[in-house]
Amino acid sequence: MCLSIPARIEEIDGDTANCSVGTATYNASLHLISHEELKVGDYVLIHTGFAIQKLDEEEAIETLKTFEEFKSLNESLDQEEKETNQRIV
Repeated sequence: MCLSIPARIEEIDGDTANCSVGTATYNASLHLISHEELKVGDYVLIHTGFAIQKLDEEEAIETLKTFEEFKSLNESLDQEEKETNQRIV
């Protein structure tokens, strides 16, 4: 399964953008998209180190909210599994 991450551009240096997702930062190559119109504050989809598409800010924020919901659900399931395993032992 492949996953692309919406990231906010924090800095552009030639054909590379320093992007953030929450507190994490990534360097993304801009070679695969037309980046002349990109600016700091824009959102792009990052996949395997490449920015592959510019995103609308609202779409990017909604996608990041969905990722956070999945993270919370996964943490809840992990906790439930841990508690179940402790009762079995």
